[in-house]
Amino acid sequence: MSPGMARMLVTFIAMGMMVLSLFLIYLGRYKIKNAFRWIFTITAYIFMILSGLIIFVIVFSGPTTY
Repeated sequence: MSPGMARMLVTFIAMGMMVLSLFLIYLGRYKIKNAFRWIFTITAYIFMILSGLIIFVIVFSGPTTY
């Protein structure tokens, strides 16, 4: 696998983590009303921060060479 394809795969995983965090935040705020609410919300924000950092590093690390 070329470095560019590997970076693309990592970026897709990070975007998937962002979508997952969106659903977890929605569940934590509107659907779950007990102690699991905090677990869902904290997990969602960790996913959001981690995926944002991954995308930041990928974007600002520059283009890949073959």
